[in-house]
Amino acid sequence: MYWPIGAPRIYAATSPRSGSSSGEPSSAHQEPIDPQSTQEARDRKLKDVTNAQATTNGNKSAEGHLGGPGQGHDVSPSTDEPDGNQDESAAASAHSSGNDSAILGLEVACHGQLFATLTNKALTVWQTRPTAVLAKVVRSTQSIATYGSNLSLLLRPDAAIFVVQTSLGYLITYSLATDAEARVYRTAFPTDGPRHSRRQDRHRGHADGGYFLRMLGGDSPFREISLRFRMVIKVDAGITSALALDDELVVATRKPAAVQCIRWSPDSTGNQTSTELVGRMSWLAKKTQVAQMVYDKPMSVFVWITSDGSAHSVQKSLDLSQQESGVPQGLFKGYSFHRLQDPRDRATSVAVNARFSLIAVGTVSGAVNVYHLRDYTGNIPLSHQTRPSASSEVSGSVRFLSYSPDGYCLFTGLGRGWTTNSVFGKPGGCSFSADRMLVEEKQETWLGGVRDGRWIGGGSELLLAAEDDDRLWVLEFARSAIAGCFSAANVSRSLLLRRSAFMVYRGYDLPDLTSISAEATLWHTVQLPDGYLYDQGPIRSAAISPDGRYVAVAGRRGLAHYSIHSGRWKTFENPAMGNEFSVRGGMCWHHHILVAAVETDDDFEVRLYSRELALDNSYALHVEQLQAPVVHVSQYGVDSLLVYTYENILYHYVVAASPKTVELVRVGQIAFHGIIRAPTRVRAISWVLPENQLDHGDPSQDVTIASVLFLVDGKLALLQPSVNESGERKYDMRILAHNVEYYVHLNEYPSWETDASDRRASSVSDDQSALAVDRSQGGLRDSLWMFDGQSMHTWTDVQDLLRSTLLDAPQNAPLPVQICMDFYPVSVLPNKGIILGIEPELIQRQDVTFAFFRIATRTQLFLPQILRHHLAHFNSPAALHLSHQYQQLHYFPHALEVLLHNVLDEEAEQAPPQESALLPSVLSFLSSFPQYLDILVQCTRKTEVRSWRTLFAHLPPPQSLFEESLETDQLKTAGGYLLVLHTFEELEPSSQKSIRLFSRAKEKGDWDLCKELARFLMSMDDTGKTLREAAHVVGLAPPPPTSDTLVLSAPVEEEEEEEKEEEEEGGGGKEP
Repeated sequence: MYWPIGAPRIYAATSPRSGSSSGEPSSAHQEPIDPQSTQEARDRKLKDVTNAQATTNGNKSAEGHLGGPGQGHDVSPSTDEPDGNQDESAAASAHSSGNDSAILGLEVACHGQLFATLTNKALTVWQTRPTAVLAKVVRSTQSIATYGSNLSLLLRPDAAIFVVQTSLGYLITYSLATDAEARVYRTAFPTDGPRHSRRQDRHRGHADGGYFLRMLGGDSPFREISLRFRMVIKVDAGITSALALDDELVVATRKPAAVQCIRWSPDSTGNQTSTELVGRMSWLAKKTQVAQMVYDKPMSVFVWITSDGSAHSVQKSLDLSQQESGVPQGLFKGYSFHRLQDPRDRATSVAVNARFSLIAVGTVSGAVNVYHLRDYTGNIPLSHQTRPSASSEVSGSVRFLSYSPDGYCLFTGLGRGWTTNSVFGKPGGCSFSADRMLVEEKQETWLGGVRDGRWIGGGSELLLAAEDDDRLWVLEFARSAIAGCFSAANVSRSLLLRRSAFMVYRGYDLPDLTSISAEATLWHTVQLPDGYLYDQGPIRSAAISPDGRYVAVAGRRGLAHYSIHSGRWKTFENPAMGNEFSVRGGMCWHHHILVAAVETDDDFEVRLYSRELALDNSYALHVEQLQAPVVHVSQYGVDSLLVYTYENILYHYVVAASPKTVELVRVGQIAFHGIIRAPTRVRAISWVLPENQLDHGDPSQDVTIASVLFLVDGKLALLQPSVNESGERKYDMRILAHNVEYYVHLNEYPSWETDASDRRASSVSDDQSALAVDRSQGGLRDSLWMFDGQSMHTWTDVQDLLRSTLLDAPQNAPLPVQICMDFYPVSVLPNKGIILGIEPELIQRQDVTFAFFRIATRTQLFLPQILRHHLAHFNSPAALHLSHQYQQLHYFPHALEVLLHNVLDEEAEQAPPQESALLPSVLSFLSSFPQYLDILVQCTRKTEVRSWRTLFAHLPPPQSLFEESLETDQLKTAGGYLLVLHTFEELEPSSQKSIRLFSRAKEKGDWDLCKELARFLMSMDDTGKTLREAAHVVGLAPPPPTSDTLVLSAPVEEEEEEEKEEEEEGGGGKEP
């Protein structure tokens, strides 16, 4: 669901020029070193320096320019050494290998507004949007000699405290303070230089930049921050790893091997530290150390990597005063789940995905093992494994792992490149296709290997730090809208979100051959409104209408919507109204009415906004009050709305529209208490109704007969209603599939809407109406599709699932059709018989100084697999009916050819028993279509000759097929059968079949076929005699020479004359 796009933006906190420190705007401040005694400071474990601080002087603002792509920053207020002894020239030599300015650590605050970078002797704090340096602390030579050089950076989740780990076992802490009113940059606008006349007219009178400042909120967007030295913590036992949490600092030591928790402030008893030795942890191997630690707050779990290469799930004990059997409880308890069975399986990095309860473990071989954390008692089985496209020798070991904020993408940084994978393993973008020579020549280190990376912008961008490089690479990603707002319309219309734009696929309403084109012009890109993006960015969710006419987006607060036909945005005219609420639970469209689940300071509501009216809360068509926050909102059918809340209740509303008003009428509800344990983990919920109930039933009775589908933790579950002995309704749950990334019921697709008399009435095109058939005749109208991270699966009739009960044997349960593909599918196009997908392409050119990614559209037919499924289950009527729906497609014969080709390859490779062979059924099925003869010939041309015997063992003789082709005027097809006859050695060089076909081709004026037949005859007889005879018969050449005819010919070659003379001398020739 994530694809890299475009070229990365580049930022650097150092100047590319050399020179003295006077070249950089900065303000000098005191370095955090105790002036009394350096030795005394090293001996103390905790030293609070109150008379030394590092701050950024907000009164001294620096002027500079924001760096765009390919630019660095030389605009950072920094904290310099008081003695001025640091080597400025070394720090200023950017992009050099092994210099002090190379980035060693990278951390992002949980709120996403700030991030920090660490070099050998400097800590730099950045603002995320717009990206710029806000403060910088540079350590002096004396500080480095006293405490050691910087090794790694820790950041408390709220960004209030920064911790720098040094090489001599010290932890230097800094506190962060902000001033909402102060700014550190002054915006300057050039007054000279060439300008476009239209721009001058538009902004006339705003030469001072007031227009732009008002657009940015009236002032510079760069806030002032203050970094203050807090304390130095000395760890005598040595540091192997450390974590900065909300309440404490967790440090793993080397000698002795232990884990120590240091509270930021003492507890009620005055204690500030607690320690447990690793040797006393019975669930860890002896003589091991904790090499790496990761903590996930939503799941409240640690993941440790120990020195022996194993990984462990760990939790901290809540009450240390509890005792079991007289033995005090330990500080930590855990379970091993990744054990070292091969040296190549040694763990190097780890990441936790709380959204899907997954733990990813990177190894030295470059592979990533992903485990499913089912509970906290050690039940952590392997879910799946991902590997880079390159070998382990080329890729290197895993350096770091990072899940996107929504959990849908895993970024894997390796020693010599990087890859992205979907949450359940589908490969996405990677850098291993890059030309290494160009990478080195153009110094694009982000393609050669990265040491660290962090997501920003809500997952729209990724910060990357390369090895021995002082530059930050900001790579943009396009992500599917279903990651933030799961709905059938977002799946059917392929809506992608970017940092400042969205993209919509436009091939749905285009001709068949155009819609399967890989051209980038099929994607319509729309820029997001600047004002809303600045005030409320990043964009968290988006929803497109079923007909593709409208798009709504929602950021941190408020919302905005756009008309694709008119090209106009609508935002709140009064920004304060938009700031009153945030969208939580999703959005969907009912015709031109936007349905949004919102949360205010005190209430939870579902609001209806009309696209035709101004975006204003006073113009809201309807406001429905709820008792709890909304988890998911979706539309079903034409007038049904499903709202699932934190109360574990699914509410059913009907949109009641009149000429003057539109309102929501609640007609039923379903409580899932005891069925769904964690409502907040439900990603999508919908239901399936019988056809007669959907068309003619009472909506108030839907909740009593509806079967509910929901997606939670990657499991697609089906709840079927039933009545127990006491007459109460209950639900039986069945898990349909695991590792599901998304699903869609085609009954919710707009392309299945048929006519105005139906409840789902809508105007559709003729080809779509032709596909709207009754499911009982074998159509796909009631099919259920889902993607499991590897391939697409579909149940052609969801009613088969409803009819099968939990008591059925597993072999009697309907199995889905599997459709394998080598790209990520984003949508099913049922009216075109294809699956639409996306694949990123890395572009490198000699005439461009940078590489970039672009989106490539991929398509694949799903008809061959579904037809094969029907034929394998002896359901030829369903296969025939499905085929008749798609006969109008230009590429329909190709789909039938793919079906035959796949079955033939499998049965030619390994012949199945005669009673289970599928090839005879496929050939019998293909004989029902007029393209039958041509499909057979096309298949022979694309398969090996050894497979031909298997194919024609179930067909009439090739001579009969040739004659049938001639009778139906399929001359090119008949030419294909000539090749088959020749291959089977059943065609004589002077065969009348070739002459007959030659003659028919001449009569039809098919000169291309005549040319091919001439080449064919020459290949059969290189003397040309057969070709001359055939040409004479069809009237294209004079008769061949006879013994009574004087022939004037060109001189015979000398070699041929010598051969004739030798034959005559040897008695081989005739007497005169």
